[in-house]
Amino acid sequence: MKINHLQIEIDGIDKEILRYLMEDARKPILQIANKIGISGAAIHQRLRKLEQAGVIAGSKFVVDTKVLGYSTLAFIGIYLEKASSNPDVVKELKKIPEVLECHYTTGNWSILIKLICKDNEHLMQLLNKKIQPIDGVSRTETYISLEQQIERQIQL
Repeated sequence: MKINHLQIEIDGIDKEILRYLMEDARKPILQIANKIGISGAAIHQRLRKLEQAGVIAGSKFVVDTKVLGYSTLAFIGIYLEKASSNPDVVKELKKIPEVLECHYTTGNWSILIKLICKDNEHLMQLLNKKIQPIDGVSRTETYISLEQQIERQIQL
């Protein structure tokens, strides 16, 4: 596996540690060590190696946005007037808290964003008042997610 032009060897034990932590980043290191059959110190040393190589970058909590009242998830393809306006458009998109992801893409759109909204009316307001008026945006194409059927990280 290549990370930042550095070669790092990931063995079966590293993969097993990563699997446990990807399932639950708060799982105690000693519990993982007992299951794998190595010391807690060895786990810490391996995690430090993986972090330094850029394989892992911290951990995070996952917030259930539906519990917070956000029931609409949408993907919006953004057509730009010209490709050179991409940095300015992205700068404006960063100011919209509901935008969760922004991707520079190939294909029909220049930009694909993922955003959460309280409902369809909230989505319409974001489109009409915040996204479509951005200088450089020529038009948008919106897809509402009815249900997320797969959510996972890469399998090791």
